[in-house]
This record gives sequence, structure tokens and C-alpha cells, in this order.
Amino acid sequence: MHTEGAGVIDDDAPAPVPAPFPDVHGRQKGYDKRAVDAFLAYAREAFEADPADASMTSADVRRVGFPLVRRGYAVAPVDAALGRIEDAFAARERERALSRAGARAWVGRSRDLAQEILDRLSRPRGKRFARVGPLRYGYRVDEVDVVADKLIAYLETGEPLTVEQVRTVAFRMQRGGYRETQVDAVLDAVVEVILAIG
Repeated sequence: MHTEGAGVIDDDAPAPVPAPFPDVHGRQKGYDKRAVDAFLAYAREAFEADPADASMTSADVRRVGFPLVRRGYAVAPVDAALGRIEDAFAARERERALSRAGARAWVGRSRDLAQEILDRLSRPRGKRFARVGPLRYGYRVDEVDVVADKLIAYLETGEPLTVEQVRTVAFRMQRGGYRETQVDAVLDAVVEVILAIG
């Protein structure tokens, strides 16, 4: 149906803003767009604020989660963007800590955290984390232990390990497996150590 003025281009109209991330397609679910957009706006505002008044940290970025919905944002590109944001916050935190406490204190703090992780991971294989009950599902023990061995090698001998490798690690599930929250907390701490070292 023709309406008056249809087809006329308004030069003063703002160009449509492209979506920051691709949408999922078909029956897949993606991250809720409003939740992601709101978090990114808040993160930008927090990052641009005075670091002394920081209302967000790299740990906050690492722990954020979004509801999964139909027609949401594709998960992988959002996760990659969150990784970059976390890196930016971590670099700013490192610079601020170095200027305030000095390199020795910052390295000492990172060393203490690394030692805590090592103490946990040095337990016997199969007993490094608490188990869920026999009827519940947790992370597959043998897979977690393989990753734990790699983390130990990184912390003890400096074997190469990147933040991205730790962030993207995934485990299958098994009955009576390792408690997810404990494993995830250690992985988060390893990320913190890697980012602190820089």
C-alpha cells in the first residue's frame, strides 16, 4: 500500500545502529540482548570513570552471566568480547596496584594466590575437589585432573598457558563428579594470576 512520503530518504535521520553481535539462528538459544547491552553500557561507564572510584573489576566481568533465550546474541562472540573487557580491566588494575603498592607487593600478592592454587591442585588425583552426591552430576573427574596437571605445570615450571585456554576449557559431566563451583573458582583464580603477571 502506498503512503505519502514513502520511499523518500530523510538525510537527517540517524543511520540504523548495527547490532553489536550476530543473532543465533534456528532453534538455538543465545544471550538475552537487553541483559548483554545493559551490562556492556555499564562496563563502558565503569571503565571510563576514575579508577579510584571503580565500581567494576575484572573479576566482576569474569563472573557475569546472561539468560539464554530464543533469538538472542550468539554466545561465542559475546564471550570473546567479555574476555577482552576483562583483560582491559585487569590491565588497569595491575597498573593502579603497581603505582600504589609497587611491583614487589603486586608480585607477592600474585605469588600467594598461585601458591593457594598449587596447594589445592597438589592433592591426589581424584581428590582435588569435593564431589557431588552419587545421584547428582558434576564435572568429569579425569578430565578436570588432566587440566589440573597442566595448571600445575604452568604454576611450577612456567609451561605455556594462555588466559584463553583457561577461559574456554570445558568438561563433560558424570554422576558423583567434582563440584562445579570449586573447579570454576580455581579456574577463575588461575585467570587472575595470568592477568596479574601480564
